[in-house]
Amino acid sequence: MDDGLPMEGRYLTGDLPGIGGKIKVQPEDFVVEELPLYEPCGQGEHTYVRIEKRGLSTFEAVRAFARELRIPTRDIGYAGIKDAQAVARQTLSLMQVEPEEVEKLRIPNIKILWINRHSNKLRRGHLRGNRFIIRVRGVEESVLPRARQVLELLRRRGVPNHYGLQRFGHRANSHTLGRALLREDTVSFLAEFLGLPRPQETELMREARSRFDAGDWEGALELWPSGMANERRALRTLVETGDEARAVRSVPRRMRRFLLSAYQSHLFNRIVAARLGEIDRVREGDLAWKHDSGAVFLVEDAEAEQPRAERLKISPSGPIFGYKMLMPQGEPGRLEREVLEEEGLALEDFRRPRGLKAKGARRPLRVPLREAELWYNEGLMISFDLPSGSYATNVLREIVKDEGRR
Repeated sequence: MDDGLPMEGRYLTGDLPGIGGKIKVQPEDFVVEELPLYEPCGQGEHTYVRIEKRGLSTFEAVRAFARELRIPTRDIGYAGIKDAQAVARQTLSLMQVEPEEVEKLRIPNIKILWINRHSNKLRRGHLRGNRFIIRVRGVEESVLPRARQVLELLRRRGVPNHYGLQRFGHRANSHTLGRALLREDTVSFLAEFLGLPRPQETELMREARSRFDAGDWEGALELWPSGMANERRALRTLVETGDEARAVRSVPRRMRRFLLSAYQSHLFNRIVAARLGEIDRVREGDLAWKHDSGAVFLVEDAEAEQPRAERLKISPSGPIFGYKMLMPQGEPGRLEREVLEEEGLALEDFRRPRGLKAKGARRPLRVPLREAELWYNEGLMISFDLPSGSYATNVLREIVKDEGRR
């Protein structure tokens, strides 16, 4: 089996030509708007603020509000994480902050759209979905029929629900770091976290990583950029104590959880890749995902359930491996066990990492594409809705099919 990451040449719509072109040339080329799960009720200890951010990540926006309001970031809730290279409209919740205080704020690259009160903090996943409006530049209007063919197939068969490359970090190694954390392999973790320079990194960064690889930890620390605080903290701990396990523990738990999650995402992608050709079919033994509720059920008669799959009411699900995760039966179960065995893992191993236990979950292998439209305006314009947690880039890569130019 391959490593499961989205790769050039692996498409659900592989029989249809792509259009080429470039995305995210400007932030305005990628507009995303959260579709809320509920509206604020008008009262409560949390102030909800709808913002439009431009060229900022969700984390940067949260830090900006925390700084201006002088509150801890933990008092700020959000339903989803939005890219920096985009125009994004999303809602934040601010605990015990008066709406009048928010109205006075003037934060660069953030526009406040509305303010209201609600009784609870926004949590990850408190979303019905996201609406996207995206421009693909560098293409002519003549590509519209080709793009329409791809969209129609995705509308009928569903959009592959693999995790996008952004999930794996700018060094494309978040899952490798997560694997080392799960195995409690401190040496491999630090080698990947602090060493192994990449060609795309700055000359200073490559030199710092090369010094670490050569065992010159003090020299690496002297060169290490102050902006990479987590790596610098781990390196300083290593220099001061020589304790590799302690250096790993110095990395904030939130980041370590994210890295472990990236490894789970990588393993899920392997299942998507293995079942891509029949992603719209359920098998006996599948744990089928109900798109209306997010519940799963065991498929005992695939032929009887297939009509619901063809209507995109249900889909096969894949593993977010964890110690409490439900395993499918039959051929789907065999495939998932094979992935675990190739990694030298059992579900119980996800209970092991100190402070990072992962219960696991199921995730649909595909998601429905809703409200899809195409038109031309200084590039190909695409608008569509996707459920919360899925990636617009999975739609774009099927249409563009030219990842080297993006």
